[in-house]
Amino acid sequence: MDYMDKSIDEIRKALDNNEITSEKLFKEANALAHKYQEEYNCFVTILDEKEEDTSNKTILSGIPYGLKDNFSTKGILTTASSNILKDYVPVYDATVYKKLKQAGAVLVGKTVLDELAMGGTGTTAHTGIVRNPWDKTRMIGGSSAGSAAAVALGIVPFAIGSDTGDSVRKPAAFGGVVGFKPTYGRISRYGLFAFASSLDHVGYFTRNVKDAAYITDILKGQDELDMTSLPDDGKKYVDTIDNEIKGRKLFYIKEAVDLENYKDNDDPELKETLKKFYETIELCKQIGFEVEGVSIDRKLLNALYPSYIAISCAEATSNNANLTGIPFGSRGDGKSIEEIMFNARTNGFSELVKRRFVLGSLILQKENQEKLFLNAGRVRRMIVDKMNKLFEKYDGLIMPTSGGVAPKFGDKTDRLSDRYLILENHLVIGNFGGFPSISIPSGFVNGLPISINITGRVFEDDVVLNMAYKIEEKLNYKNQIAKGVK
Repeated sequence: MDYMDKSIDEIRKALDNNEITSEKLFKEANALAHKYQEEYNCFVTILDEKEEDTSNKTILSGIPYGLKDNFSTKGILTTASSNILKDYVPVYDATVYKKLKQAGAVLVGKTVLDELAMGGTGTTAHTGIVRNPWDKTRMIGGSSAGSAAAVALGIVPFAIGSDTGDSVRKPAAFGGVVGFKPTYGRISRYGLFAFASSLDHVGYFTRNVKDAAYITDILKGQDELDMTSLPDDGKKYVDTIDNEIKGRKLFYIKEAVDLENYKDNDDPELKETLKKFYETIELCKQIGFEVEGVSIDRKLLNALYPSYIAISCAEATSNNANLTGIPFGSRGDGKSIEEIMFNARTNGFSELVKRRFVLGSLILQKENQEKLFLNAGRVRRMIVDKMNKLFEKYDGLIMPTSGGVAPKFGDKTDRLSDRYLILENHLVIGNFGGFPSISIPSGFVNGLPISINITGRVFEDDVVLNMAYKIEEKLNYKNQIAKGVK
């Protein structure tokens, strides 16, 4: 009997009833990881020996999982999917990894990401592209590509990722699974390789909302090694997940989902996705939510993506300045320190990452800081202020996670279109404000999964999980495995 395609509750029950052992679960997950590796490229490193059990006997004891390869793991290769770190083995553990070990969860392997977590395609890792389990001609999205694919394939019941703009929630949508990013600081980022520190969040993939609550309960809490981490709120989210939601209020952004705005667009998948979104809105009303459309200044919405790029590239340039081949990274050739560093960075990074570093350096130049970096920060503040004002009336924002299904490799995108600037990039709002945000499967278009996203007030992770759980119950697309894989 296979267990890796089951929920955490089901696996826990099987373990407690002695139907299966942790060792056999690990062997099953390990075998599946090897089986699908060549075809889908989920993992940078697959562990062939089970880690020592340090369990405190939690819900996760003995259960296998995947960990994105930008979390530090002592003694285990940690590359961030970059050539410059292809041989890096850390000497310390990330807090997330340490907590999971203490909870008894069993690491199966380190998953592939877009290089240094910079990207949303799953195509820039030094080990190659990650393919979507629903259709191998399509992307799974990124940057947490391998983690999303591993859960969608049924290799593991959950996997850890990081989310700086949408890097958990968008791949979750394309993989037909759940992707949750808690409030900024709810989970320690110590040992997570920094991309953009003011935007980075720990997140994870599961196949249902309740499993996301279990993982949050294990991982949340203050960490003296992370000055941005929050004190534990003392709540057990899994206990409140089934609370009554009648009277909860949701809003959506009219400008992003108004079919009239796309009447000249000839993309049938976009129109079908929006049609299904409105069907989900009606379903929400049936189960007790109040849902309204809200207008937001289009100039502000159009500024979401460029402001994100300015802030994230500037912070990434600063955070990765130590990858020179001297203290970290593969050593370059050269007769001087400058030449060694130049060659290490030239040969160690992909073209996409180098472009981001060049852009970040330009943004941070003294003569450009006011116009580019500080103005992006002002736009960010305006967006967060607007959201907080709306959250005085509403409990959450509900939107399509994406404007369609997973794109094919090589698809061209109009980056100045309304669809791209707003509908494909509204998830950055959750990172700008540190808001808890979750994507859950909501149906299919042309046989491929689509998703809705719910974003709520800071510190109200329990409310977001509760609302998502109730909608998930009604939609009934939980515990999915990619069609035709198994």
